[in-house]
Amino acid sequence: MNDQPRRRPAKPHRRPKKDPVRFLAFEALRAVDERDAYANLVLPPLLKKARAKGDFDGRDAALATELVYGTLRRQGTYDAIVAACIDRPLREVDPPVLDVLNMGVHQLLGTRIPTHAAVSASVELARVVLGEGRAKFVNAVLRKVTAHDLDGWVERVAPPYDEDAEDHLAVVHSHPRWIVSALWDALGGGRAGIEDLLEANNERPEVTLVARPGRSTTEELVKDLGEDNSLPGRWSPYAVRMAEGGEPGALEAVRESRAGVQDEGSQLVAAALAAVPVEGRDTRWLDGCAGPGGKAALLAALAAERGATLLAAEKQPHRARLVERALAGNPGPYQVITADGTRPPWRPGAFDRVLMDVPCSGLGALRRRPESRWRRRAEDLEAFAPLQRGLLREALKAVRVGGTVGYATCSPHLAETRVVVEDVLRGRGGDRVEAEWIDARPLMPGVPALGEGPDVQLWPHLHGTDAMYLALLRRTG
Repeated sequence: MNDQPRRRPAKPHRRPKKDPVRFLAFEALRAVDERDAYANLVLPPLLKKARAKGDFDGRDAALATELVYGTLRRQGTYDAIVAACIDRPLREVDPPVLDVLNMGVHQLLGTRIPTHAAVSASVELARVVLGEGRAKFVNAVLRKVTAHDLDGWVERVAPPYDEDAEDHLAVVHSHPRWIVSALWDALGGGRAGIEDLLEANNERPEVTLVARPGRSTTEELVKDLGEDNSLPGRWSPYAVRMAEGGEPGALEAVRESRAGVQDEGSQLVAAALAAVPVEGRDTRWLDGCAGPGGKAALLAALAAERGATLLAAEKQPHRARLVERALAGNPGPYQVITADGTRPPWRPGAFDRVLMDVPCSGLGALRRRPESRWRRRAEDLEAFAPLQRGLLREALKAVRVGGTVGYATCSPHLAETRVVVEDVLRGRGGDRVEAEWIDARPLMPGVPALGEGPDVQLWPHLHGTDAMYLALLRRTG
């Protein structure tokens, strides 16, 4: 008689099952981390390829999009939560593992996905992309995360507001501390305003279309979208908002460049420059930093209505090609050139209106590019400073006496907005060109909370736009 205990038969090896939605989201997150790519550029082609293969329907695409953008927006908060659930410094966790973990934490704390489904799907993804050993680590960490909801975790990992207000807000609202400080300085006021702004930066922005005057109308866009999927613009007479999302490129007017996707803040900047009263000649307009072409296309359409010509200049050749595409079919005369606005090929005083939408940190578009908040550093602003001043200085030289310059930037940081304008007007660091402020507020009729002027700062939480800045200047000598 054999007294040896019977061995249990070995479990059959099970190959991990690839979830196409989560695998695609993981691919996008890795591209953002490894290649410094932007999610809004990486994700659409991945979704298009998945649809072509028949792997995805509309709900799958929506979930993949939420997983990517939600994970990126809340990365700072989720990092703090993961750090509280492991026994090693967060920097020692390999980035691919952290991507799987943070995406799992987002499903647990930031979506309505059931707990068991969020954990099991994340562990299965880890088996596919990381291997069995790391999948066990992911499983252990996520099971610890299930102990509390988001509010409960935030209470545990964020320092008290009264002890360190900026660090508290940084963890709660998932922004680097230096950005919290910079935005608070620019916004002014107390706690409520900055919390509203930070929270607005974590919301998914609406898709807003622009009907380019003389080429399309808001009525046409509403008809093509359907009344159930369209809302009027809040402030811009050329804007239509897509109520339920969708694919703007499916619209005939967008395919033909008669309309485009453009935030209302950008529309307001271009429209305000075009609305400034100018005495005498008003036939030559310049967009000195035209890429990728949204403002240039709106300016070209507005110029054409008045018989004026737009010159659109862009330093980078690939961005100049985007400008050409945006302006294609414009009814009025225009020209697109590849040129450096700090070393312009045009003669001084050649233009009546000049827009200089300068390169910047992009802190005004954190809703659209959430990864940029983790990529930027405070010292980056020092690199932008000479370029921004140089471009504004050349813009003032390019416009004739009595003409108007619009200095715009998609950042509310004071070092990129009012400080730049004041330095140039005072001649700091370069030649002084005589100019005076124009009050920009009356040129955005109906838009509230524009500040004390004469410049304008738009805000996501107040206006539903990107945080665009505009200063209007008239050359006087």
